[in-house]
Amino acid sequence: MAETESVTRTRAWLMAARPQTLPAGAAPVVVGTGVAYHAGVFHALPALAALVGALLLQVGTNFANDYYDAVNGTDTEDREGFTRVTAGGLIAAASVRRAMYLTYAVAILLGTYLVYVGGLPIVVVGLTSVAAGILYTGGPYPYGYRGLGDLFVFVYFGLVAVVGTYYVQAAATAFGSVLLETPLSVLPPAGTVTLAAVVASLPAAGLSTCLLVVNNIRDRETDAATGKRTLAVMLGYGFSRVEFLALVGMAYVVPVVFALTGYSPLVLLPMLTLPLAASLARTVLTETGGDALNPALETTGKLLAAHSVLFAAGFVMPDLLGLSL
Repeated sequence: MAETESVTRTRAWLMAARPQTLPAGAAPVVVGTGVAYHAGVFHALPALAALVGALLLQVGTNFANDYYDAVNGTDTEDREGFTRVTAGGLIAAASVRRAMYLTYAVAILLGTYLVYVGGLPIVVVGLTSVAAGILYTGGPYPYGYRGLGDLFVFVYFGLVAVVGTYYVQAAATAFGSVLLETPLSVLPPAGTVTLAAVVASLPAAGLSTCLLVVNNIRDRETDAATGKRTLAVMLGYGFSRVEFLALVGMAYVVPVVFALTGYSPLVLLPMLTLPLAASLARTVLTETGGDALNPALETTGKLLAAHSVLFAAGFVMPDLLGLSL
């Protein structure tokens, strides 16, 4: 109790926002922008709006998880993760709930510009992203408690975020930043979503999911005791470690695929992060406690950020430097 009593109000709100998780919001936007630049459809304002929107959605989801895990009773004193402000009594539950709704509201307000650029597909992406963030631990059937959290992270913090970032820039190019022919269909217009963008999203999707995998390995025993059925609880440490290795491995296979299919060898820049990935894997494969896995969680965020920046640079640098194969 003395530890929590010494935390200032500002520090408590930072803890609730969990800035160490922000790479999961920013990384896919960086990758999507890199792919857009290479394809000649880069637009700074939609890219910036996508970045801010992604960060707001990440923070809103963090608030939601903090609040709902506390009111659902899944955050207990035995938990080995970072301090949760609602369960720890640092901030009133009602205040965290209001912050969650306010953050999502600002994200939706910002999203109106992206809707102006990208039309109805962005409405679908934005509203489902907010709903998914809340229903992860909230609502009558929180899917994060039923083994579906990994899929949510993979889809929304990888596929949707990267492809969506590419799409709003491609749409701005197609429509000249003004929706003279805004599609009424919820499906993106032809040419605004590419196979390259989809494949490029896989490393960010995989490494973002690794953040959750590490978290769930660390919390497996306490989650099981409180009825929170993550994949780690349902299928065990062995499965979670295989999942982690598969996701990390995919992050390094994808750049090779691009290099072998006509892209500049600079797309292999993420290979520079392999030593960090190997060190992280050794920890995840051998540890289960918070003393080791809390730092590993932060390292996973750093790996995601570094890999994504280098991958994006691999798409951008050949054009900036005037290089060709």
